Amino acid sequence: MKLKRHELKAFLDEKVEQYNRPSFIECDPISIPHQFTEKQDIEIAGFLAATIAWGNRKMILRSANRIMELLDHSPYGFIMNSSDYEFQGVGSFVHRTFNSTDLFYFLKALRHIYKNKGGLESIFRTYQTTDSLQPAIHELHKIFFELPHEKRTERHVSDPYKGSSAKKLNMYLRWMIRKDDNGVDFGIWDSISPSILSCPLDVHSGNVARKLGILKCKQNDAKAVAELDGVLRSFDAEDPVKYDFALFGLGAIEKF
Repeated sequence: MKLKRHELKAFLDEKVEQYNRPSFIECDPISIPHQFTEKQDIEIAGFLAATIAWGNRKMILRSANRIMELLDHSPYGFIMNSSDYEFQGVGSFVHRTFNSTDLFYFLKALRHIYKNKGGLESIFRTYQTTDSLQPAIHELHKIFFELPHEKRTERHVSDPYKGSSAKKLNMYLRWMIRKDDNGVDFGIWDSISPSILSCPLDVHSGNVARKLGILKCKQNDAKAVAELDGVLRSFDAEDPVKYDFALFGLGAIEKF
């Protein structure tokens, strides 16, 4: 599909309007944090939902709702007020390669972050740069695994410094930071500008971006994220990741 630059921007803007609507929420993992109203509950529910957001979307929602049940539908309160023994008592859990061992460690790591590091927003606020949150994702990975843990669990928190596109964390950051007048993204992290967000690059958005000629990298990796960021920020410097709605909608829903 070969469009002139202004035609391409107009096309993508139209698709953003089509998909950046409350109707998008119902079948998307963002529906999990939308169950809550308190800031910390939204943050933690969103982080856990994003962590398991790969595969069939119905299965993702089923598994994420199961986690919320295990946390008594009070994720922040459960994490802050429970002992390791109580964490281990949440019962069995499996979502693809993410299992009870991983969930148990995630609960401990999140408690550590909220008790000793000022919470998730504080980490991203502290380690952001003027034009990127990828260094902050790298620091989150280091902080998240400060406690004793099984090596297998590290695969569930991506590190862009190891070449990962960090799709799930970039999606999570879109949820928390992007100012959205349509009520999909939360925009509760005022300390970070939406202008430095990166597109959550996955098979759908990557394939569409290549077909549209705005991504040349063949792999969905950290280099591809940086390349796509440059193009999307040229379309809208203040809100570049709004185009995630367009790219994902075209790929996953319209099979573009």
